Amino acid sequence: MKKIDLYILKKFLGTFFFAILLIISISVVFDITEKVDDFIEENAPMKAIVFDYYMNFIPYFANLFTPLFVFIAVIFFTSKMAYQTEIIAILSSGISFRRMMFPYFLGAAIIGVLSFYVSGYVIPPSNRVRLKFEGTYIKKRKDPGVSDIHMEIEPGTFVYMGRYFSSSETGNFFHLEKYKDKEMKSKLSSRSIKYNYETGRWELRNYLMRQFINGEEQLISEGSYMDTIIPTMYPDDFKEEHNYFEMMTNTQLDDYIETQQERGVGQIEDYQIEKYKRIASPFSAFILTLIGVSLASRKVRGGMGLHIGVGIGLSFAYILFMQISITFAVNGSMNPLLSVWLPNLVFAIIGGILYYRAPK
Repeated sequence: MKKIDLYILKKFLGTFFFAILLIISISVVFDITEKVDDFIEENAPMKAIVFDYYMNFIPYFANLFTPLFVFIAVIFFTSKMAYQTEIIAILSSGISFRRMMFPYFLGAAIIGVLSFYVSGYVIPPSNRVRLKFEGTYIKKRKDPGVSDIHMEIEPGTFVYMGRYFSSSETGNFFHLEKYKDKEMKSKLSSRSIKYNYETGRWELRNYLMRQFINGEEQLISEGSYMDTIIPTMYPDDFKEEHNYFEMMTNTQLDDYIETQQERGVGQIEDYQIEKYKRIASPFSAFILTLIGVSLASRKVRGGMGLHIGVGIGLSFAYILFMQISITFAVNGSMNPLLSVWLPNLVFAIIGGILYYRAPK
């Protein structure tokens, strides 16, 4: 690390965090203005507004636009250096353009690692609190439930449920069937089922237990109430409400996807996209940094304003490209992994071309 490396690194990180602080301050003011009527109408406590909502809103919003802030920060201070002929002085001193990129990529690595950790392990627990606050005081959502559930909870054991409501942790028309050598051995049916968090057991109403021996049905028991433990079946298995994947840490997300795939459950594209985004987003910091330096290191007639304008245009093009490709993945028209990484691949090619054409 030389003085010039520390100089560029300080400018990079300083501009990035200043931009984050500035845009978040503005966003919070606008958000308060927009939601103040909801807070007053729903009698939201001030403590909940500050600590449950805004203290969790800030890291979520900052991490969401981290790639954009990285790009704008690089464009801004690099363009300023080029306008003040500092870039020319650096290259004239014998430092190659590739060597000058070292502190830029070091700054991108610091931001990328921080973003990966925050998005994977800090934001999910805070999202749980924030979304609960929104559901209580801002966007009161009706729970339509998950319908027509068919799931293999373990080899040879299948669950069928007419509808499950995650808000009350209750379901109806529940069936638990066990098979061996493709023959049904037992079947547990009930009109309704509910999970009790205090006991960790499932409560069944109007149940009927049957057993099959040599193809003949035998009634084991029936009644109006029974509580039981059903191994490998938990309420989280039926959580498909809006943005539930945002409440999972990386470890929980991996376990959930693996479990659902083993059970043959479909409609997990949102979870796969979220998993890949948490990896691809930190890498985008390197790509956008490469593009930003290659663009802004050239001193042009339009000055800093032209660089910033082009940079913002490319930033929005990247975000738009990302949203379009994710939409295709959600609709099942594209592989989730490809949809998340495609914008990075395309813009990496653009970055390579700009780097090749940058003044050396």
